[in-house]
Amino acid sequence: MDMAITGANSSIKVSDAVFARDYSEALVHQVVVAYQAGGRAGTKAQKSRSDVRGSNRKPFKQKGTGNARAGTRYGPLWRSGGVTFAARPRSFAQKVNRKMYRGAMRAILSELIRQQRLLVVKDFDVNEPRTSSMRAYLDKLDVGHCMLVSVSTAEHVYLASRNIPGVYTVDVKDLDPVSLVQASKVVMTIDAINKIEEWLA
Repeated sequence: MDMAITGANSSIKVSDAVFARDYSEALVHQVVVAYQAGGRAGTKAQKSRSDVRGSNRKPFKQKGTGNARAGTRYGPLWRSGGVTFAARPRSFAQKVNRKMYRGAMRAILSELIRQQRLLVVKDFDVNEPRTSSMRAYLDKLDVGHCMLVSVSTAEHVYLASRNIPGVYTVDVKDLDPVSLVQASKVVMTIDAINKIEEWLA
């Protein structure tokens, strides 16, 4: 049986398989952590003692100086010496298969509906690239910080919203689990809902 999502000025029937799934905290947590890990650069690098440039000459003779014996000046105790456990460039990517990712997205969208954080509109009622117009529209919807989701964001909608703190626009193809979890409110167009249903069905 399909459920209905009622928005500010519209209502749409959606599939229970996509928008009425049980919330799996473990699955969502795993997918969110994997997504954030994939965004890490992993470019940190340090020099070990074998990477430090110079000769292998003994810094001073073995005996008679009063100093502790030393065979190289590249040890970690020496200034400009190598690092003991030097960091190397690495990938933080974690494997998440397609079935898990889509399952997490269904669970997040379903939870947004249960928490009344998902609002459906026919279209964004903003016809000019003016911040005041977008702010008035959001005030009419009674939302503050929010994510505006559409199939393809119109340029004037992007320009009207970019200067409002906590408000940002995103296309359906660029949706990610972290943004959905962090969003206070998600305002979606009917076309975006249909596209998501087609993607996750």
